[in-house]
Amino acid sequence: MAFSRKNFLLRVKEVNELYKEKQRIGLSTEYIYRTFIEPQYHISRSTLYDWLAIPYEKQLREIAEADARAIEWEKRQQTINFEEQS
Repeated sequence: MAFSRKNFLLRVKEVNELYKEKQRIGLSTEYIYRTFIEPQYHISRSTLYDWLAIPYEKQLREIAEADARAIEWEKRQQTINFEEQS
């Protein structure tokens, strides 16, 4: 799978949701990192803190909006090309 910003943000979302879920039940950050995040995601503690600060929801929404605009533009181009051929 090729690297993309969207794939990266989905991974950040996954880590954030796991962290928030475990923090809600009262586990410490250190325990969450050592027990759940580091073994599965192989990231450092400083990377975890960086990822927790990323506004992934906003960025994923922006990517989805850009994708929707690109699809709409493609549809318009196909319509224009079809009309020119007729």
